[in-house]
Amino acid sequence: MLENDKQLLNRRDFVKSSAALAVAGAVPGSIHSMPSQSQKMKKIKITRVDSNFEREPLNPYRFKGSAITDSWQAISMLESESGIRKVGLGTQGVLWSDSKVFAGHSESAGNALMYAMSERALQMLRGTTFTDPVSLLDDILPEVLEYGKKITGNPDLRKTFALNALVSVDNAAWLLYAQENGLKQFDELVPDAYKPGLSYRHEKVASIPSFSVGTTAERIKQAAGEGYFIMKLKTGAAGTQQEMIEKDIAFLTAVHKAVGHFETPYTKNGKIPYYFDANGRYEKKETLLKFLDHAKKIGAFDQIAVIEEPFEESNEAFVGDMGVRVAADESAHTVEDAAKRIELGYTAIAVKAIAKTLSMTMKITQLAYEKKVPCFCADLTVSPILVDWNKNVAARLQPFPGMTVGLQETNGHQYYKNWERLMSYHPKANSSWTRTNKGVYLTDASFYAESGGILAPSAHYEALFAANG
Repeated sequence: MLENDKQLLNRRDFVKSSAALAVAGAVPGSIHSMPSQSQKMKKIKITRVDSNFEREPLNPYRFKGSAITDSWQAISMLESESGIRKVGLGTQGVLWSDSKVFAGHSESAGNALMYAMSERALQMLRGTTFTDPVSLLDDILPEVLEYGKKITGNPDLRKTFALNALVSVDNAAWLLYAQENGLKQFDELVPDAYKPGLSYRHEKVASIPSFSVGTTAERIKQAAGEGYFIMKLKTGAAGTQQEMIEKDIAFLTAVHKAVGHFETPYTKNGKIPYYFDANGRYEKKETLLKFLDHAKKIGAFDQIAVIEEPFEESNEAFVGDMGVRVAADESAHTVEDAAKRIELGYTAIAVKAIAKTLSMTMKITQLAYEKKVPCFCADLTVSPILVDWNKNVAARLQPFPGMTVGLQETNGHQYYKNWERLMSYHPKANSSWTRTNKGVYLTDASFYAESGGILAPSAHYEALFAANG
């Protein structure tokens, strides 16, 4: 380059150019070139809003010392000045996002409070204009959180509770943004700033079932026999801390005895990896170390791939010195919170486009990419369409250490009593990527071409707003 040209290429441009080159196919068949959003995006005015919800019964799902039995499916509608109407979905996770709200109310009341926050967000959006959903979320999150603190009576309401309430709104905004700007695929939706963190293309994504506290080792062995090679195992049993650790150690022993010898082609060492989630039940680091010491004693330690959220968010113990990968989930509400967890030694992040919004998830996956912290997708016991919102992220995350496929927890088929009916609402229900095949989803060319079906309308959910004009 000429000297003048060099001067024109300032540091920021150089970084952007380097990132673009890195994304544009450094590993054939794995990293793919993503379309640039060089076009100027439209200003979109929201003229009408609406909402609804459906209650879905669950087989009891036990974690955090409690259980959920009823799942509310929040549905948000946004209509633009140009007459385009889009319907977004969200599954409410009250116990997961703020256990104090769950404990302080009936299960239905907790769900009603979260739904009220979704409705508040929609009313805020009527008559407003936006150009991209990420900025839109940034604008409304603080007020929705403050509103939530008032109606729940909890001044310490967790940000994740507000983000969970905003998922259906955020989804509707992304769908409206896509159609208004003529964007046909998920890759085109991703703003340039977040493309590097979502630049991989896995041909397969692990389908990770989740087993609640109290599950028998025999049931876990059965799942391994069906081809599931990585399973989310809930620890943090009910009771005192002493009772909890005794039960958790007994569970670890039984699981290792039942499946520790199984082999899989999807890990580099050929062994089944253990994924434990304590949902913040461990009060002290010493208690977790007892669990890990027992794992070493029985020969299970080297098979622990990750331990998710062992401590409450307020416990800022450093976790980077325990010899095991510890993941942040609920505590990584926002990108700022995720950065704080990384400083505390957390070396993985469970991302949830279906629980913390796609907008916030893009920010977190980009931060993790820059910090070289691996991510995987965790579930919120969501409906089939939302499984594919999550899958679009899971299929594009960088490989998790020791694994040869993408990672996505999905447990709805285990806990929804009417899973097959919910599956019928999926616009691409019969596509190859919607069903688990021997422990994995096949994220083939058709999956990427059709974005897992998430941009296609669902006749069932669209019909909920048909009578309203």
